[in-house]
Amino acid sequence: MSRSYDVKFWKTKRNASSKKPSYVVRWIVDGKECSKTFGGSELAENFLSDLRQAARRGEWFDTDTGLPESMLKAKNARTWLEFAQAYMHLRWPHQAAKSRQASIETLVAVTLVLTNNRKSRPDTKLLRRALSRHVFLPKDRRPEPDAHVDTALRWLEAASLSMAELNEPRYARTVMEAFAVCLDGRAAAPTTFRRKRAVFHHALEYAVELGELDGNPLDRVKWKPAKPNSVVDRRVVVNPRQARELLTAVSYIGRTRGPMLAAMFACMYYAGLRPAEAQGLRKKDCFLPGDGWGHITPTRTRPQSHKLYTDSGRSFDERGLKHRAQNEDRLVPIPAVLVAILLAHIEVFGTAPDGRLFYTRGGGTFSGADYAAVWQAARALALTPDQVNSPLAGRPYHLRHAAVSLWLNAGVHAPEVAERAGHSVDVLLRTYAKCIDGQRDVANQRIEKALES
Repeated sequence: MSRSYDVKFWKTKRNASSKKPSYVVRWIVDGKECSKTFGGSELAENFLSDLRQAARRGEWFDTDTGLPESMLKAKNARTWLEFAQAYMHLRWPHQAAKSRQASIETLVAVTLVLTNNRKSRPDTKLLRRALSRHVFLPKDRRPEPDAHVDTALRWLEAASLSMAELNEPRYARTVMEAFAVCLDGRAAAPTTFRRKRAVFHHALEYAVELGELDGNPLDRVKWKPAKPNSVVDRRVVVNPRQARELLTAVSYIGRTRGPMLAAMFACMYYAGLRPAEAQGLRKKDCFLPGDGWGHITPTRTRPQSHKLYTDSGRSFDERGLKHRAQNEDRLVPIPAVLVAILLAHIEVFGTAPDGRLFYTRGGGTFSGADYAAVWQAARALALTPDQVNSPLAGRPYHLRHAAVSLWLNAGVHAPEVAERAGHSVDVLLRTYAKCIDGQRDVANQRIEKALES
């Protein structure tokens, strides 16, 4: 086997000679042309992206197979453990911090199941720590293993099932059974189950692409998970009076933290921003006239994740907007009341060095725990005891739900609401179906009027 760093890529091309649609990925390694055919354009583009990412990381390419180091390790893996480690190494550059964390949690759960019944199995907590901190993290983020972890790693290497054994659907079913239960023995939420299944399915599809599996064994497992309930509970939605009282109450919590966060919460209610979007809002993103409506154009978010999984090594990475291209923004008109709130906020607090409107004393970003604590204190001030014990505005995110519900009930067309909220129309209507009041009577009146004509 010879290695080379001399790699060039072509764009994917539709295979005109085949009856069924197929797409070819072509690249050159050390002057030798390589190619691979896929049944769909998305699969082909993903494979080409993986090749390019490997080249950017400085990996060598095998001149015989044309594959980079990480792919070759996955292709030549004897065991699931070896394959899963190579797969996570390949996926790491493509994923956001939260997706990395979710992928590693899933691969840990799968790897613990796909082992044989060897004796002297270490404690499950130790095995989880060994996998999550020493196997699936990049090498430069792994701590030095102690004697206990080293023992666990050697056991996992010996006990992991071979990739050939995974062709049997019974192992995939065993993994599904593990996904259906939480660590404490309770049934897992449908969204958790589906998220883990999606990660496992993608890993197996990658194994099929590399020729490690004959087909995806999950496709042969008859398992119909419960549908997740993505519809917003109308009981969490506050009316405008309640929202105003809550925002006022926030400003009374603490000397500076509450007053600083009051405007951030106002952005969630009056502009429908997600918390991470509000955290990333900068002065230059705001058009704030002295009178009438203005607008904000969120372009960056600051989602919170464990620092082990972020690119920066801190708890917050700056990223683009959710469900949008990296540099794509969206314009959100804001009413005069929010314009006034933001102008007053800037006058009192100014901005962080990077222009952000909402920041801690040290110029950092408020953690979810910090602003949640302020919100709960404000609920206790603004709501009645019965309301405090109810789901009403139980989380700051519910302000966004209240905003979108208000827009829909005000008669704003769904496409406009979806654009302001950063949703697709179908997700918008499915999510807020129970929060739209009075539409049935309006529809009945229109139908009745049409029948009379």
